[in-house]
Amino acid sequence: MKTLNRLLTSTALVCTGILGIGLLHPVETSLGEQARAAEAQTVTLRFQARVADQPFRCDQSYTLGTPASRVTPLDFRFYVSDVALIDADGNSVPLTLEQDGQWQYENVALLDFEDKSGGCANGTVEINDRIVGTIPTGNYVGLQFTVGVPFELNHADSTLAASPLNLTSLWWNWQLGYKFARIDLSNTNLTGMLSNSAPKHERQPQHQGEHTSPGHGQTHDRDGESSQAFFIHLGSTGCESAEGNQSPSSCSNPNRSTVTLTEFDPDQNVIVADLAALVADTNLSRNQLSTAPGCMSEPNDSDCVGIMNALGLAFNGTPAQQQTFFTVE
Repeated sequence: MKTLNRLLTSTALVCTGILGIGLLHPVETSLGEQARAAEAQTVTLRFQARVADQPFRCDQSYTLGTPASRVTPLDFRFYVSDVALIDADGNSVPLTLEQDGQWQYENVALLDFEDKSGGCANGTVEINDRIVGTIPTGNYVGLQFTVGVPFELNHADSTLAASPLNLTSLWWNWQLGYKFARIDLSNTNLTGMLSNSAPKHERQPQHQGEHTSPGHGQTHDRDGESSQAFFIHLGSTGCESAEGNQSPSSCSNPNRSTVTLTEFDPDQNVIVADLAALVADTNLSRNQLSTAPGCMSEPNDSDCVGIMNALGLAFNGTPAQQQTFFTVE
């Protein structure tokens, strides 16, 4: 009997220990998850599109450039990637973007300020003025991001890509990839245009579902027609591949602009994208002969000089300058 009691007692102790381990494990796991969650914070970066001291609107006209021209917006969208906050020691800490299935994919986000109203009829009704992600908890004093799509995502088929990289209106072709920025303006006083002047990458066949509106002067994708618009299409050039449907190994002009903003607090500040500053040194009423209407990143197009300077990009032998397109408020 004593032997049986000892056996029963030992068995009970073993079972109790097993149960204890079983009960402790989920508690420890829960505490670990809570600790990891406490080490990260959600950050929302707010952007605003402006035209000097005025809010950007598709149904407004603005006097812009040098000399001044009266223009109406047709589009205002750009991709941002590799977003990071800068801590007090000057270290860049990457922001892990929320994968929302619409505006953010991997490390790329689309900022979209057109709402399909007014002159922006070729755009989308939805707008997006923010980037949302998580970052380790800390004291951050600055912001860094790149205007553009990373090389490894840039040369893919937009018809198969996840949103927001599935917009064919922001895609050139396999070799050149995406239009990192598409900021289009109409101008009835534009001169210097030649028929069929758009470069080859801007004369691709249109995708089903995308339409060009002659009333808005957007005729650059069709051969034999001139334009009354000034297009700003930022993207990589000098990309070579063996065949047109193959990704290139490199591009001689990546045209990705890295922007660094100091004295930035995501809880207090907004990032302003100022259209007036972007075209401040550009004549929007003229276009260099035998080039695409406006600036489509071609290295021999003098209409791009002021715009590339404002984006902080080296261009056609001119060294990069301090960007002026983005400011903090």
